[in-house]
Amino acid sequence: MSVTVVVGAQWGDEGKGKIVDILSAEMNYVVRYQGGANAGHTLNLKGEQYILHLIPSGILHPQTTCIIGNGVVIDPEALLEEIRFLESKGIEVDGRLLISERAHVIFDHHKILDRIRESDSTETRIGTTGRGIGPAYSDKVNRCGIRMVDLINEKMFIELLQSRLRSVNKALEKIYNQPTLHIDEMVNKYLEMRTQIIPFIEDTGLVLYQAVTAGKKVLMEGAQGTLLDIDHGTYPFVTSSNPVSAGACIGTGIGPTQINEILGVMKAYTTRVGEGPFPTELTGSEGDEIRDIGKEYGATTGRPRRCGWFDLVIARYAARVNGLTGLAITKLDVLDRMTSIKICTGYEYMDKNISEFPADLSRLEQCEPVYKELPGWQTDTSNATNYQDLPDNAQKYLQFLEEHIGVPIRMVSVGPMRKKTIIK
Repeated sequence: MSVTVVVGAQWGDEGKGKIVDILSAEMNYVVRYQGGANAGHTLNLKGEQYILHLIPSGILHPQTTCIIGNGVVIDPEALLEEIRFLESKGIEVDGRLLISERAHVIFDHHKILDRIRESDSTETRIGTTGRGIGPAYSDKVNRCGIRMVDLINEKMFIELLQSRLRSVNKALEKIYNQPTLHIDEMVNKYLEMRTQIIPFIEDTGLVLYQAVTAGKKVLMEGAQGTLLDIDHGTYPFVTSSNPVSAGACIGTGIGPTQINEILGVMKAYTTRVGEGPFPTELTGSEGDEIRDIGKEYGATTGRPRRCGWFDLVIARYAARVNGLTGLAITKLDVLDRMTSIKICTGYEYMDKNISEFPADLSRLEQCEPVYKELPGWQTDTSNATNYQDLPDNAQKYLQFLEEHIGVPIRMVSVGPMRKKTIIK
């Protein structure tokens, strides 16, 4: 039995896609367990860039079967577009992609409601991608969602979608004062996509159980990051699902005793997209420099990411709530030019030192980071192929992180390509 979970251990965008891609070379199955097309994994292969939103990164390895688990909300348009993109690059998808029959479907009305709520001045602005993720999860919890299994029976699917659209139209007209949807047009649109998606639908929980029982190697990947978790993140500035490692069990249908390793991915600094507090954020030229060097722009939205120094308070919190057994540190090379590098070791709040991450955002907003400053290495690390190749100060920086997080570093990324990765 070999089941590994890869989880984002900051605010997302940590470089999970590349780490999953590398680990997938030895995996039989790669499974996505939550989120939707609001995630974006950027991969570089043979000088070409691949941006995947729904299909697991393992699809680039021909021996790997990819699964979209029950915890994912799936936009059929985005899914089919991604399949066509991969096939145009000569990557076989048929027979290698399975979709959980229990996964919920995102429709146009979810995206419309998402944008309306985000633009409503009476609502708290979250900074969502507008991809319909939140409203789809809301329908799921309200028990009025439509699942992949519902696509199989055409008559039932039509009745379910018509009923849901009638309800949505009432809300659009009477609550939001917005134009209503043409129900027949919507139904016909999704009926056409339905026939293309049905061949991928499977009881993936059973497939995974049988694979694990047979000793196959399974990798489970989440979207977003720990600090965006609906329960454990900076609520309400979070996503609508559970990116933490525990979400892997809920979102795939296998039990926690079947997981062997939990690898947390962290950038060598910290970034965040959207609204919400960010204690180590750099708003001046240093933040701009990190953003430009690291190309910190969202793969899904293109939005510039907020950048700041590495935060040990967040890192220790992520290690605790995920039960991390190892770390992958990405984008170390982005810090190559820095003369000195700061690491947040704790917070100061009302003249008191805080070492644990607070749930109260009004308190977090008032926290001032306490920094430890380490000398930079001002040496190009992008050609390092093993840990000993790294400059002494780069090694000391990583050792400091490892010691103060309390989790061993297993991998270090020094560039976007596969080969720019050090296995420690």
